[in-house]
Amino acid sequence: MYRFLLLFIAVLITISCSRNRLEPKGFSVKEEKRSLAEGNDNGLVKDSLKFETRPSGVLLTGEKRYRLTTVYKVNVNKGNGRSFTGSNNYYQNYQEEGSNGSNHWHNHFMPGLEAVYGYNMVNISLFDLDTKKQKLLFEKPVLIKTLYFPSFSSDTLNYKSIKRNYYLVSVYDEDTNGDGFINENDLRHLYCFNMDATAKTPLLPLNYSAISSEYDPANDYMYVFAILDENNNGKPEDHENVQIFWIDLKDPIQNGRQY
Repeated sequence: MYRFLLLFIAVLITISCSRNRLEPKGFSVKEEKRSLAEGNDNGLVKDSLKFETRPSGVLLTGEKRYRLTTVYKVNVNKGNGRSFTGSNNYYQNYQEEGSNGSNHWHNHFMPGLEAVYGYNMVNISLFDLDTKKQKLLFEKPVLIKTLYFPSFSSDTLNYKSIKRNYYLVSVYDEDTNGDGFINENDLRHLYCFNMDATAKTPLLPLNYSAISSEYDPANDYMYVFAILDENNNGKPEDHENVQIFWIDLKDPIQNGRQY
């Protein structure tokens, strides 16, 4: 009887967990064709599937003029039908001090840069306090893996103050494999935006998919490991070649392939 009761409880827990398990990250971009406006009867336009979004926390950047707001997709729990959104989580580094105390990063992932992520983050809003205007970093929803932004606190590297004037975004921004979804099966790109988000620069060739990164405090470099889409099928695969790119965090536009 006791064994049966334990088995019954285990089954209930398993069912409950499966009902509340999060769906895979991403969203559908399957397009619906409709007729063009009158006067263009021989063509079609395509509408992407729309979904509800909600803002999350405000991020304080190192430049008081600019504030960021993360935007999340509204999800529905299939178990209870309730809607929910993701929230901001931070990557942290607890090894920054060193034996001589020359580095103080306030536990940030890299000096001068905070790194935030969350479930189904689909855009980033930039607000300019001087002009009182807001803009989105991406024109349409994307699936953001990590946002790196200038830290509000003053970090030091080798006793010197570090100040960043850009944003880095690791993102799935295209249905590269053509399956009708933007999700983690697509190629993950890496972009650099200037502080007012008027310029967006890819830091990796677009036929690569970023998979991980490392930081080099001696040179203030970020090393990005990326898979080359050798067969051009739009998705990263384990058997494909992994290469390493260097990015100079003093000026990310200065970058190249290392391996």
